[in-house]
Amino acid sequence: MAEAAQPKVSIIIPTLNAGALLDNCLASIASQTYPRDRIEIILADAFSKDATRDIAKRYGAIVLDDTGKNMEEGKRLALRHATGDFIMFVDADNELTHRDYLELAIRALEANPQALGVESYYLPSAKMSSFCRYVTARLHISDPICWLMTTNPHLVGRDGEVERWTLPDGSFSYPLGANGFVFRRADLESVQAGDHFQDTHVALHLMRAGKREWLRIRGRGVHHYYIQTLWAFVQKRRRATVHFLRVQEEMPVNWMKEKPPVPTWLAGLYCLSFFGPLYHVVRGLLRDGDAAWLWHLPASYGSFIGAAWGVWTYKMNKGNRGLIADLQVKQTLKK
Repeated sequence: MAEAAQPKVSIIIPTLNAGALLDNCLASIASQTYPRDRIEIILADAFSKDATRDIAKRYGAIVLDDTGKNMEEGKRLALRHATGDFIMFVDADNELTHRDYLELAIRALEANPQALGVESYYLPSAKMSSFCRYVTARLHISDPICWLMTTNPHLVGRDGEVERWTLPDGSFSYPLGANGFVFRRADLESVQAGDHFQDTHVALHLMRAGKREWLRIRGRGVHHYYIQTLWAFVQKRRRATVHFLRVQEEMPVNWMKEKPPVPTWLAGLYCLSFFGPLYHVVRGLLRDGDAAWLWHLPASYGSFIGAAWGVWTYKMNKGNRGLIADLQVKQTLKK
């Protein structure tokens, strides 16, 4: 792909006190083989009190003041200011795994107009604890309840490094749209994402409109430093549940209602059953040979506790506009 033909890419990152992780994230973007003058980085920052804004400016990022109630409003704000032909959504706890990831993703989307976007693989890293490796690289969906409710995607075909994926007919129960996901700007505009963006909603709307395929770049994507410890995971699931319920107030669209393999109540019961999670521990150990699967049993209990705690917190704090920020969990890299 000749440099003159390279389309512009906008990378959107919502932030709040992300200084511990942001330099790692932005360094991986700066090292991409894609021409730097064809990339704009936009932070929607919810008035961080740490070094977040200083770090962003060192990498030439545009910093917007995010006055919204949650990170989805920040993404909408950044999207309205973005000028790229392609939009990549990155979180501060992401690190692009390969220098050519963005270049390959854009090239793949240009060659596959039927695809709604490019999804990252979540790959392990030496900067992860064993728990973080389990919840991201092994589960991919960073929560046992959500993991159990996802429909298994099917590999449609492979052309070199580019893989084409889809869901079986009759189900849209699979979350797409965050952690290094790349969309065409035109597709986002077709579903009015600038007005009502929520990452998994956009992909769901596009799949309903007929774009049932998405792409992955073989062996590439992000290191997702979601959380390093079990206790922090419980706290983060509490926050995620409150955030989810707040988003549902505005836009009652939910991929978990799109014919999941199991209903929510059964996924919750599974987490408390002991034998269900134990089965997947054994299965994971035999398949992958990774002892990180031993975390699946305690994480299943933690997922249920975090979700129940989140529902209670949401009901007790309906009038607290700053609740999502108050519940922020500190994220770090493994030393």
